[in-house]
Amino acid sequence: MDLQIIQQKIFEIRGHKVMLDFDLAILYEVETKRLNEAVKRNITRFPDDFMFQLTTEEWNMMWSQFATTSKSSRRRKDSLPYAFTENHDEQLVQIYDILDKLLSAKAAEDNWENRDRIGFKN
Repeated sequence: MDLQIIQQKIFEIRGHKVMLDFDLAILYEVETKRLNEAVKRNITRFPDDFMFQLTTEEWNMMWSQFATTSKSSRRRKDSLPYAFTENHDEQLVQIYDILDKLLSAKAAEDNWENRDRIGFKN
């Protein structure tokens, strides 16, 4: 994903620069549901200042900003997304590790040896 596109997906919420879960899922080519499941299974690794769920008010305000952009890749309005801050490199490494384990387990389960792996693309 182009750096300029990534920069457009960074928002400021609660004084933190964040990316929303659905944008991170697109970046890493996984389903948002799978990203959130992996994080929830390992929730103790993620402090509140690294990841938090938007409030209804925050999401409603953001949703109105998306009205002028394509909503096709956006989460439903009634489903509150998680926001991930950019400042905790150690936690990002943990997300990469968790996603790698998730993908490796799925590959073993489904015999994916001959398929292309998904993940961050330059």
